[in-house]
Amino acid sequence: MTSAQPPKDFTGIKQEPNTPQTAVGWPGIIASVKHVFGAMPFGRGVKTLLSLNQKGGIDCPSCAWPDPDHHRSSIGEFCENGAKAIADEATTRKATPVFFQRYSVAELAAKSDYWLGQQGRLTHPMVIKEGQTHYEKISWEEAFGLIATELNELNNPDEAIFYTSGRSSNEAAFLYQLFIRAFGTNNLPDCSNMCHESSGVALTETLGLGKGSVTLDDFEKAEVIIIMGQNPGTNHPRMLTSLEKAKKNGAKIVAINPLFETGLLGFKNPQTMEGLFGKGTTLTDLYLQIRINGDLALLKAVCKRLVDQNAVDIEFIQKNTSNFEDFLAQFENIEIGNLLTDAGISEQQFDELMNILATNSKIIVCWAMGLTQHKNSVSTIQEIVNLLLLRGAIGKEGAGTCPVRGHSNVQGDRTVGIMHKPSAAFNAAIQKNFGFRPPQQHGYDVVEAIEAMYEQRAKVFFALGGNFLSASPDTEYTAQALQNCNLTVQVSTKLNRSHLIHGKTALVLPCLGRTDKDFQKSGEQFVTTENSMGVVQKSKGVLRPLSEDMMSEPAIVAHLAHGVLGNRHNINWLSYAEDYRLIREDISKVIEGFKDYDKKVNEDGGFYLPNAPREGKFKTSTGKALFTVNQWEKILVKEGEYLMMTIRSHDQFNTTVYGLNDRYRGIYNERRIVFMNAQDMQKDGIENYDKVNIINEFGGIKRTAESFLVVPYAIPRGCLATYFPEANVLVPLHSRADGSQTPTSKSVVVRLEKS
Repeated sequence: MTSAQPPKDFTGIKQEPNTPQTAVGWPGIIASVKHVFGAMPFGRGVKTLLSLNQKGGIDCPSCAWPDPDHHRSSIGEFCENGAKAIADEATTRKATPVFFQRYSVAELAAKSDYWLGQQGRLTHPMVIKEGQTHYEKISWEEAFGLIATELNELNNPDEAIFYTSGRSSNEAAFLYQLFIRAFGTNNLPDCSNMCHESSGVALTETLGLGKGSVTLDDFEKAEVIIIMGQNPGTNHPRMLTSLEKAKKNGAKIVAINPLFETGLLGFKNPQTMEGLFGKGTTLTDLYLQIRINGDLALLKAVCKRLVDQNAVDIEFIQKNTSNFEDFLAQFENIEIGNLLTDAGISEQQFDELMNILATNSKIIVCWAMGLTQHKNSVSTIQEIVNLLLLRGAIGKEGAGTCPVRGHSNVQGDRTVGIMHKPSAAFNAAIQKNFGFRPPQQHGYDVVEAIEAMYEQRAKVFFALGGNFLSASPDTEYTAQALQNCNLTVQVSTKLNRSHLIHGKTALVLPCLGRTDKDFQKSGEQFVTTENSMGVVQKSKGVLRPLSEDMMSEPAIVAHLAHGVLGNRHNINWLSYAEDYRLIREDISKVIEGFKDYDKKVNEDGGFYLPNAPREGKFKTSTGKALFTVNQWEKILVKEGEYLMMTIRSHDQFNTTVYGLNDRYRGIYNERRIVFMNAQDMQKDGIENYDKVNIINEFGGIKRTAESFLVVPYAIPRGCLATYFPEANVLVPLHSRADGSQTPTSKSVVVRLEKS
């Protein structure tokens, strides 16, 4: 049987006793060079890097951290993470039809995720049918015909599910959702459902917009920057440059995280002499190593102390907020000491934090998935909003909310319509401009989509990018869900595990990447994206595609829509593939803030979308920013159990594994790792590198991740950390964040069993 999980073989762990205290510098440069020029010829690598994140160049396919509005370095406006992403995409290695003749699906499933990614770019459409063991070549015409037949033979459109990765461009995403709604469903789960959905829900309710409210320039004007549940040194390295500038301008930087992360301790900027040859910049003024999921308890303690000390901006509160009285009333029976015990920090550390917050009002709070993937994630993020409202720290320079998105266009995809719960206004705009009434019933999010496939209520799964199996929780359950489908389709640049766990019939469709030149009937095309701070910018490839049989994502969607719907809605789908300006014209008619889209995005650096909270305006139910009352309940862990969070290594981005090292944590050549407090190891009689199985029994179902090596690490007692996707098998599908349904990948109750 084909394995849904990565192989359980160990690859030979090596551990450095002294982990680095500064990030980037020469080691980052050397790692970038090795990855880029190990994957492609020198000239191709230089050409790609010189265009990366430049105005009018390639928008980095990695994280969504914004580019500077003004000056950009002409030789290095990218980070190690971006260099790895470029090396991964622009490689000259190819996985051709001959490769698929050589390896059966079962043989490929026995390989590691790292090995799969190293085989190179997919070059031709491939198909595997029921009973076959190998993928084989298929023409694009046959592939679209097969998909059209399956979709049009469904009993109703809701039996199809259409997933989206945050890599997709605005053009591809808008066209994709238009096709899906014209087909008749809102089953549009996307990667946001598994990462920042909690941010969108919390911010929309309290501030009226599910996005952050700051710009990159605000970092240079901030007095305090709080970084919660985020590891920028690995996941968003260019953020360190902004933190360095803020620090030199006098900002206090507070880090709150269960793990000490090198990128928050010190930074050696590779664009400066000091960064290359000096000691670098010490970034963090205060580092609070809280327990896993202790964030809400800490934030509530902060808000209570601010109220008790009368360190609140009462004029701002009276003018701009609602529900303040109910917010105040909750503190009558709350003891700060109890909250700090649950958070896992001392009174002295708390006093240091309060001395910083009570005397400054230009405060930015940044967060990532360390906050968004708990049962109480929405409440935690709303408590961040409470803190900022108390200090009057929204709607002015140097202050506000900053959810840091992980994938390069996950925010843009949502903006242009990738949502399973469209608003009435959005539906009305679609109907007005395209002449059909879109479905009104809400569709499936990721969790609901997996349930529907598992229960065979959904029969076709189509993924526009991503690695759905490895990104999703409860790996074995998700695998069975995909295998229950009649047809699964993956639009991809490279091979991944989702191609190997498939429906009765499966298609793999090779698409162009950001680095590839895109020529259509009207000439060379570009696409657009939106970064974490609401800037819409263009991205244009510079490399000749490795195969003439690759197709762009907008072209794939256009031909798919034409094949499935024909002229059913009097929409000329194929014209969109010929000229992407037509897509941008229609986006400008439907989506607020995109007037004169094509003209503005061609201007130097693109343009900002409207952001009401940034201007001190709040489109909420009351017309004001909303204080919320959030209940804190500690996660109960029995004797012998631990609270585990899944994390990335330094050599991966989301589910893409670039290498086997985690340099900033001192781990090399191994991924099947459990980070554990040394005192907990001693208590349980566990030695360094002991092999264990990790077990979760949520809902009475035993889930086991086999063969992990225990490594002592500076993590709070009672807490564990493991890499995903290896540990995703332990994340229960039905353990979700209240209000957002995001799987609770950062707070999984487990026990260890020696193996």
